[in-house]
Amino acid sequence: MMNTARISSRIARRLPVRQPFAYRPLQQHNFHAQPLLRSPTPAHFQRQERRPWPSGSNASHNVPTIRTISFYRVLPNLAVKLVRIPAMLGGAMVGGLAYLQYQATQAGNYAVDVLKKGGDWASQTVGGLFGGAKDIAEQTRTGWERTKDGMGIGDWWRQHFHNDGTASGVGEGSGGPGGEPPKQSRATAAAVVGTGAALGYTQSEDDDRSGEEAARDDQMMVLTKKMIEIRSMLQMIGKSDTLLLPSIVVIGFQSSGKSSVLEAIVGHEFLPKGTNMITRRPIELTLVNTPNATAEYGEFPALGLGKISDFSQIQKTLTDLNLAVPASECVSDSPIQLSIYSRNVPDLSLIDLPGYILINSEGQPPELSQKIDDLCEKYIQAPNVILAISDAPSDLANSAALRACMRVDPRGERTIGVVTKMDLVEPSRGASILRNRDYPLRLGYVGVVSRVPQQSGGIFSRSNNNFTDSVTNNETAYFSAHPSEFGKSSELAVGIRTLRKKLMRVLEQTMASSLQSTSDAVQQELEEATYEYKVQYNDRPLSAESYLAESLDAFKHSFKAFAESFGRPKVRELLKGELDQRVLDLLAQRYWNKPINDLGPSLPEPDPLSALPKDGLDSVYWHRKLDASTSSLTKLGIGRLATTVVANALQSEVDRLIAESTFASHPFAQQAITAASTGILNERFLGTSDQVENCIKPYKYEIEVNDSEWATGRQEITSVLTHELKACEAAVKNVENDLGGKRKLQDVVGYIDRIRKGEVVLEGNGVGGAGGFSAALLAKGREALFLRDRATILRMRIAALKSTQCSNPASKYACPEIFLDVVANKLTSTAVLFLNVELLSEFYYNFPRELDRRLGRGLAKSEVERFAREDKKVRGHLDAIRRKELLEKVLGKMKKLNMLEERERGEGHREATVGGEKGMGTGNGRKRSWTIV
Repeated sequence: MMNTARISSRIARRLPVRQPFAYRPLQQHNFHAQPLLRSPTPAHFQRQERRPWPSGSNASHNVPTIRTISFYRVLPNLAVKLVRIPAMLGGAMVGGLAYLQYQATQAGNYAVDVLKKGGDWASQTVGGLFGGAKDIAEQTRTGWERTKDGMGIGDWWRQHFHNDGTASGVGEGSGGPGGEPPKQSRATAAAVVGTGAALGYTQSEDDDRSGEEAARDDQMMVLTKKMIEIRSMLQMIGKSDTLLLPSIVVIGFQSSGKSSVLEAIVGHEFLPKGTNMITRRPIELTLVNTPNATAEYGEFPALGLGKISDFSQIQKTLTDLNLAVPASECVSDSPIQLSIYSRNVPDLSLIDLPGYILINSEGQPPELSQKIDDLCEKYIQAPNVILAISDAPSDLANSAALRACMRVDPRGERTIGVVTKMDLVEPSRGASILRNRDYPLRLGYVGVVSRVPQQSGGIFSRSNNNFTDSVTNNETAYFSAHPSEFGKSSELAVGIRTLRKKLMRVLEQTMASSLQSTSDAVQQELEEATYEYKVQYNDRPLSAESYLAESLDAFKHSFKAFAESFGRPKVRELLKGELDQRVLDLLAQRYWNKPINDLGPSLPEPDPLSALPKDGLDSVYWHRKLDASTSSLTKLGIGRLATTVVANALQSEVDRLIAESTFASHPFAQQAITAASTGILNERFLGTSDQVENCIKPYKYEIEVNDSEWATGRQEITSVLTHELKACEAAVKNVENDLGGKRKLQDVVGYIDRIRKGEVVLEGNGVGGAGGFSAALLAKGREALFLRDRATILRMRIAALKSTQCSNPASKYACPEIFLDVVANKLTSTAVLFLNVELLSEFYYNFPRELDRRLGRGLAKSEVERFAREDKKVRGHLDAIRRKELLEKVLGKMKKLNMLEERERGEGHREATVGGEKGMGTGNGRKRSWTIV
């Protein structure tokens, strides 16, 4: 190395130094595009001519020097790239492991789903086959029993065969002393499959129940399901205390584990959670077992949200409904109804109440604790079953749930104690709590852990939405670790699975015990409902659909009568009346108008109206007045005006029909009918107005009048002016009454006349009053004077129209009123033709069909029900019918349950009798399905 360095230094001293030339291009080049340990060579460096070597030297002598310099240059870049290589390898490994974990998770989920679906299909298929076989075997056994009883069987047959038809000579099937117990039948296996999931047995566990227990559990679930259906129907009938079947009410301190217990029973996290008080309303939870369904979902019957399969969405909805209670109240007795359907839940009816508190937190009202106590006191009354939740670390003497139970159930006959968090105390202490010695309950205590274990997030870890299995496994691990305290020999009830079974049996027994009394109450309520229905409604049947149909038919009938009366004559009358008013406006504006703007002297008129009969035929002034008036009338926008008048008349008539029909008390129907008519009229408005406007265009340029039209116009305008004169006289009479009499009016009008004639000089236009009259009296006087002048003009023009001068069309300039009326008649006749075709006919055709679409076929069943119940009388009628029908349905279901109970009792008694006659004493008689074991 030393020799190499010396040789390199000597050679380097002989070579010219070109460092600036060599390094400048290196700073501008991209090293990442080049291979490692290779420096890019600039183009001009490549074109540099090589200098001759010194004498005695060789080209290979320069190699060590060049490589030393090259390594010296790339060492920093090489270090950076060498650092990147491990990073790249590490990233690749992490990515590979993540991908591997993802693929493993997907494969595991797919495999579990396939196995689960296969198991479900197999269970359903086997259950169906075994159910059919069970029915066939039952029918065969019944037939055999009847044949045996009718024919008589010898003793030799009885010695070889038992009552159940199985041979006794075979050792393994005898079931007698010394023999092995008989195997479960296929029907029993089907019962095991049907109730195993509901009681919490997983597919990987062996069901330790006997065939008789499984069959009894299956029958118990059927009876409980029917009773819960009856309870739901009774809730729909009303809130009468006599028409209620019991439920299980869950009470306990906050953070005592109430939510965990309920979620472990259901198998999902669905209850609202939070740091502050979240449960503010009772939650009426109905669990419905669906053995043949694979999907799990919840429903809010009162909200109509449909099936919700995402339990996090159910939790969010419950949270929102609870937080909707105002902070000033904190709790409300308005319940939230929630039904959960799953094959993994038992048939139960539960009510979750807000938890007890000891100290109010900041922002809570001071009476909150008392409100919660009163709410819980209301629900834990008989006959409801109480599920008192207490945590093991706390002393039962301080349990608010047990204190409340002692008040309403001092003997503890309908209270089940649940002790949570058993793994947080010593096993011996937990066992002593469950032994029922300090605070005994006849239904006993059940110890649970009900805490979901934390799952590690390994590569192949898999989460399960239904965590009942996880809770059960966690509890089994804990209780199995302490066999002396919680083993079978201890006879203590522990675990969620045990709690499920106890709840099912207690609820069924409680419901069955109150079934007869509830049936009697339903019978009494039915008699009262039948009497009320007969007396108040004369047994007249009614439904929301029939009421809507009758109301709609009656409205259509009224509309048809209106359509027959509202035809072209009525349209012409309306339109002509509107144009008569426009003619009067034009006459008043251009011929009659003599306003009294002030109380000063009146100025003389250059062309007074009194000169019209003499100068009208030859004066250009009066010719232009009539031509301008005619142009204003024809260019008024007759198309839009006529269509608006008729459309408003139709809409007014529709409103009148609504007010006179049964729809008057139905805002929903009123809105639908109004929207139907408005929609049709708006749709036809523009087209109709354009058609009418196009048809009257000829009248804007030239109007020809014949004698008959002139005579008709003369007669009509005379009638119009006569009505106008009467209106002016009536207005004068009203002013006279306002001023206090005719004399007072004459005094005020006389004073104003003197001012206008110049006999009296008035300063300030009478703003502050004058002549002993106030400003208000002077204003009334001017109004009366204007009406008097208008009445004088009308009398004058009526007399002129009746004169001989106005008897023919040639005098149109001297009789402008008649000519304008003739023009109005022509416009009206032309417009009516197209209004009848374009608007009336279309409206009369489409309106009934639009009603059918909006109020008939287009309404959903819920909307029809809402419509009918808007009327108070109809709502009472429908409620009476619905109550009567529900009571009849409930009573029928109760009678079937009573018959089933009697049949079970009779079969149990017969089997016990047969066993007694044999002297076997084996106690094989069938037990009642609601006996707690």
